[in-house]
Amino acid sequence: MKIDVNGEGKTVTGTTVSEVLAELGWGEARVATALNSEFLPKAARDSTALKDGDRLEVLAAMQGG
Repeated sequence: MKIDVNGEGKTVTGTTVSEVLAELGWGEARVATALNSEFLPKAARDSTALKDGDRLEVLAAMQGG
C-alpha cells in the first residue's frame, strides 16, 4: 500500500500503524503519531488500520538546548 510518511511517499506492507512503525524502524522508538492530521495515541496504534493514501506523521522528541 502507498502512504505518505512525514510528507514522503512510501510503499509499506504493514496494515496497522504499529506494523508500519516497526517496518520503518520506529517500532521501539518513543514517538508521537498523527494520522491524516489527527493525533493518534500510542494505545490506538495496534488497532488503527491504514489505507492507501493515508498520511502518517511521526515525531520524535529532541534533546539539547
